[in-house]
Order: sequence, then C-alpha cells, then structure tokens
Amino acid sequence: MKELQPLNQNVILDISDDKKEQMTASGIIIPDTAKEKPMFAKVIALSNIENCEVAIGDIVFYKQFSGTEIEFEGKKLLTVPYDELLAKVVDTEEI
Repeated sequence: MKELQPLNQNVILDISDDKKEQMTASGIIIPDTAKEKPMFAKVIALSNIENCEVAIGDIVFYKQFSGTEIEFEGKKLLTVPYDELLAKVVDTEEI
C-alpha cells in the first residue's frame, strides 16, 4: 500500500465528491464544470507542523483557490499549505 506524506507544512485533504448527477428542481442536469466547488474537506494527512490546530479526520474550511489538486489511487486529493486553512468544524452543545 502506498501513502502520500505531505512535506513543508502542507496538509492533504480528501475532496472526492459524489459521482451522483445533480439536477435543478425543473429537471436541468448540472454538469461537473458548472458546479461550485465545496471549500470543506476532510484532513487525511499532515506534515510535521508545530502547534498544529487540526488532526487527521477533522473537517476544515480552506481558501477557495488554494492548493494543488491531484488524483492518487482513485481518490481526488488537494494539497494545501497549512496557513491556507481558515477554520475547522467542531461539534458544540446547544444552550
């Protein structure tokens, strides 16, 4: 089994999306090229980063046009510099 290990304070995100066809309420099929890219993804690998605020498995929000898309072993991945992560999704309790 092969694994990607990010270097130089990069983070690898899994951006594999549903292959399901999307359609408007009126029945118009939306092609992949017209879909808006989500800016949330799951962290699957981290380089050696001091005081890192995210962990593998976290869902993070990243800058819209950041990173480099790659395909590795059938998965669509995004390599993003750590400083281009903007937030992470956390569960909180209702008050």
